[in-house]
Amino acid sequence: MPTIDVVIELSHDACLAHYEGRVGQVHTRSLDGRKVIFPAEALRRVVTRDGVHGRFRLTFSDAGRFVSIEALI
Repeated sequence: MPTIDVVIELSHDACLAHYEGRVGQVHTRSLDGRKVIFPAEALRRVVTRDGVHGRFRLTFSDAGRFVSIEALI
C-alpha cells in the first residue's frame, strides 16, 4: 500500500474543530512537497492535549483511500 510522510502542526482548538465535525478534511503537505488531503477523523488516533504535532506516515489503499496514520519518531 502507498504511504506518504507528512508534518502536521495543529493546535488544540484546530483539532477540536475537526473532532466536532466542523471540518471534515485535513489539508497538509508531504515531506517532498505534495499536497495531501485525508479525513479529519484520522486525527482521533494521534491527538494529544496540545493538538497534533510532528511527523506522521499516512497509509492509503491502492485505490487512494485513507487506511491508517502512524506517528514517526
